[in-house]
Amino acid sequence: MKFDLHTHHFRCGHADGNIRDYIEAAIAANLQVIGISDHTPYFGSEEEQPFPHIAMGKSEIANYVAEVLKLKAEYEGVIDVLLGIESDYFPAHAEVYRQALAPYPFDYIIGSVHHVRDISIFNKNRWKKLSLEEQIADKKTYYEMIRDSAKSGMFQIMGHIDAMKGNYPAFSDIPAAKAIDDTLQVIADCDVAIEINTSGKTKLSGGWYPSDDILERALFYGVNVTFGSDAHKPSRVGDEWEEVRTRLKEIGFNEWVYFKQKRKVTVPL
Repeated sequence: MKFDLHTHHFRCGHADGNIRDYIEAAIAANLQVIGISDHTPYFGSEEEQPFPHIAMGKSEIANYVAEVLKLKAEYEGVIDVLLGIESDYFPAHAEVYRQALAPYPFDYIIGSVHHVRDISIFNKNRWKKLSLEEQIADKKTYYEMIRDSAKSGMFQIMGHIDAMKGNYPAFSDIPAAKAIDDTLQVIADCDVAIEINTSGKTKLSGGWYPSDDILERALFYGVNVTFGSDAHKPSRVGDEWEEVRTRLKEIGFNEWVYFKQKRKVTVPL
């Protein structure tokens, strides 16, 4: 069974295409399950859409949910369309996000850390002039936030858990092995999944999130894994799905998962 749980569309302001485009792309790629998971609005402000090129406006989330559910019904029997969403994890606003998302019937919520110390993880300039000790501190904070998001109970999937390397490949070499191992143990204990996210190829780091090294350690800790292309254009739906499946089997995984009505569905590799 082929599935892709991480896709975006025009509402977030930095993706191409509408939801139907992604569903049709999934059908063309022979997927049986397609998850729609655009970025939540930014709920940490009273403004309708403080970041128009990053996230949808607050008034759009109801329209987003309604459109996905309408298309889910339309495509029933052709492809299983899942209602997901990708939510930032901001410790200061976690409860606001929890309450804002609670009314909607999401099949799953992806929890992603995109900011550390209020700076985007993809901002390569954040690393300039930092000492090694400061770099280690930032990396540890990143993984502490991922641990806290797993423990929050808000999410079924942890998004791209080493994406801080995206525009700064040297991130992978910053020593913080214990922080990563502690994070994988917490994720396993909380029974949430990590995604193999193939969008890393669109960044300076290339490759997938997370690295093979982290995936090998995830297997050791018993972490569930899932697949997400993180497609921001329809042509990337299901991108490198077969390659990821093959690599997971080489590492030693026997299965992966997706989520429906927030219940885990296990699929043999």
